[in-house]
Amino acid sequence: MKNLTNSFVFLVHWPSAGSFGLNTDILATNIINLSVVLGVLIFFGKGLLSDLLANRKQRIWNTIRNSEELCVGALEQLEKARARLGKVEIDADLYRVTEYSEIEQQELGLFFFTFKTLEKFEKSKNETILVEQQKAINEVQERVCKQVLQRVLGTLNSCLTNELHLRTISANIGILGEMKKIRH
Repeated sequence: MKNLTNSFVFLVHWPSAGSFGLNTDILATNIINLSVVLGVLIFFGKGLLSDLLANRKQRIWNTIRNSEELCVGALEQLEKARARLGKVEIDADLYRVTEYSEIEQQELGLFFFTFKTLEKFEKSKNETILVEQQKAINEVQERVCKQVLQRVLGTLNSCLTNELHLRTISANIGILGEMKKIRH
């Protein structure tokens, strides 16, 4: 190994007058070294790099294609969802109209039921009032008749004497006898 190192050192110190050697000037050798490294990389890495780039390109195209397919699928689902939404909105409007109509019919039925019930109560009230009025009239008539009869009896008892009483009875018997003759 020592021989190898010595030969390397020997090459570095070799005089450059027409002979082969290593140039230790970094600026002068840098361009050459870079071009050699790039040449080696391009020559040996060209296939690997082109394969990597081709794979990357293919993955990008596949991703774009998948994204487009997903986008188309999402648009189809969006259209289906919009159609379902439209149908649901129509159904909701129909349901709303139907329910409002049904509520209005129930309100109208309730109104008529209440109106008929009130009419029945009014008729019953009027009949009750008429019955009560008739009772009150009958009671008043009965009291008035009783009072008139009591006055008449009082007046008759105070004005009639036995003689007037016998004459009235005899006159009435005579009238009845005449009526009996007329009938036969």
